[in-house]
Amino acid sequence: MSDFILPDIGEGIVECEVVKWLVSEGDIIEEDQPVVEVMTDKALVEIPAPHKGQIKRLYYKEGDIAKVHAPLFELSEEGGEQEHGTINDTDDSASEKTTASSTPASQKTDTKKQASDSANADETTRAAEIKTPASPSVRRLVREYDLSLGHISGSGRDGRVLKEDVLAHLKQPEGQTDESAGAQSGNLLAKRSGTTEQQVRVEPIKGMKAVMAKRMVAAASSIPHFIFSEDIDVTELLALRAQLKPLAEASGSRLTLMPFIMKAMALAIRDYPILNSRVNDEITEIHYQPQCNIGMAVDSKAGLMVPNIKGVEHLSLLEIANEVARLTEAAREGRVAQDDLKGGTITISNIGALGGTYASPIINAPEVAIVALGRTQTLPRFDQAGNVTARSIMPVSWAGDHRIIDGGTIARFSNCWKGYLESPQSMLLHLG
Repeated sequence: MSDFILPDIGEGIVECEVVKWLVSEGDIIEEDQPVVEVMTDKALVEIPAPHKGQIKRLYYKEGDIAKVHAPLFELSEEGGEQEHGTINDTDDSASEKTTASSTPASQKTDTKKQASDSANADETTRAAEIKTPASPSVRRLVREYDLSLGHISGSGRDGRVLKEDVLAHLKQPEGQTDESAGAQSGNLLAKRSGTTEQQVRVEPIKGMKAVMAKRMVAAASSIPHFIFSEDIDVTELLALRAQLKPLAEASGSRLTLMPFIMKAMALAIRDYPILNSRVNDEITEIHYQPQCNIGMAVDSKAGLMVPNIKGVEHLSLLEIANEVARLTEAAREGRVAQDDLKGGTITISNIGALGGTYASPIINAPEVAIVALGRTQTLPRFDQAGNVTARSIMPVSWAGDHRIIDGGTIARFSNCWKGYLESPQSMLLHLG
């Protein structure tokens, strides 16, 4: 037997949430077979088996917090299980012989049958829980209502259980659900509807939410934020995107506005590199970063994630578009690689995709600037002849570290960035 010790799975990570066991106690597994999915403060990580053997014990339940350098599961050595099984069989046989004289045969048979039925039922439920596909947020909802995931019919792809399936399951009559789960969920629904005494629901802040909470408090309390808002006319940019979109799709790329916004930002940073810098802990030095790694905030299932695209100044629009698509999909599934989360130098938050215009974003330390993109709207504007025309206007809100970035600097930088976006063809003059 040997305990699998949870290794260091990321810089500074000391604990993680056990999201999903991919095996059960007693399973025979192969080397490198995935055993468990754990959620760190940055991403969902899959832990493989170090060697072939049998799972003897799982030290944590799904939803528990596992500690780094502590046992995660117990795995028998390859080839050692048969010997261990022989010893167990001998011990069980001896135990039965010792107690046979004092226990009536019929009572022993009933006891064994009940234990066997209970074990089989538990094993069936556990297997159904593990095999049923569902996101971490849905599994947390299932645990909140004390339900069994295996008893809920999934309407998603490959039988995936969605949040709507859980809510629909709760509304079913008690006779159509598991008796105990139905009764308990009914009580919870009654409490929420006010028919009985209501209770406060307590949910621990952990994983990415816990890290985000700590970082936001630290950033907001230690960095003086200077907020600067502006409107950008993206009418010409939208027209250019419409022209280039078929060409991008022909090459297998999805062209949104984000690649243009990132490329224009990288060009503007050439003239204002302080927006792409960091401040040392003693606030005595400015460290200018050698490349522009632009992060994009993604509202994922696991919480807010900010993967970044490395070296945007050296990438083409299609290369940026492909990276945006890759990182967005990975972030929404909570499976972003650690390297994609490290080394960001400036961040974009596209809050306009969800709604809203202006915002007051909090800087993603140790970066010194962040911009929030608002919802693009068609608004009336005067042209050069004084006529009112319809234009596409995107509001933006900058937050700069006021320790090293003053209002004039961020305004001039924003104007430079805005110039590239309002006249996108001008970017051709500066592409390297």
